[in-house]
Amino acid sequence: MRRLAPKKAQREPTIALINIVFLMLVFFMVAGTLGQPLDRSLDLVRTADLDGRAPPDALVIHPDGRLEFRGVEQTSAAMFYATLPETARDTVRIVPDRALPARDLITLSRDLRAAGAQRVLVVTERVQE
Repeated sequence: MRRLAPKKAQREPTIALINIVFLMLVFFMVAGTLGQPLDRSLDLVRTADLDGRAPPDALVIHPDGRLEFRGVEQTSAAMFYATLPETARDTVRIVPDRALPARDLITLSRDLRAAGAQRVLVVTERVQE
């Protein structure tokens, strides 16, 4: 009588399958949109032809370092901060020129924080690709 070797139990590749499904789920969550799509009959506003201008409550910084607020030249960040109303002093918005050196922008941000601003926001242009 011949003895049969015991059969090895074949493992099911469920763990590998679960890992692949999980990775696919994460990929589609990152790559896809989780929000509701807009109604197709909705026609959005086009802003491509609008003139770019600074918000009225923002400090404009020219490439040569000049500061301007609402059309009035400012001599320093502290002077600008002093002209702000109490309600607008927590968050200060600045609009730097593209050619302004980064070190000047950082220095101005530090000066505004030293004057008392809690947050300094840099207003930029959104690029449409």
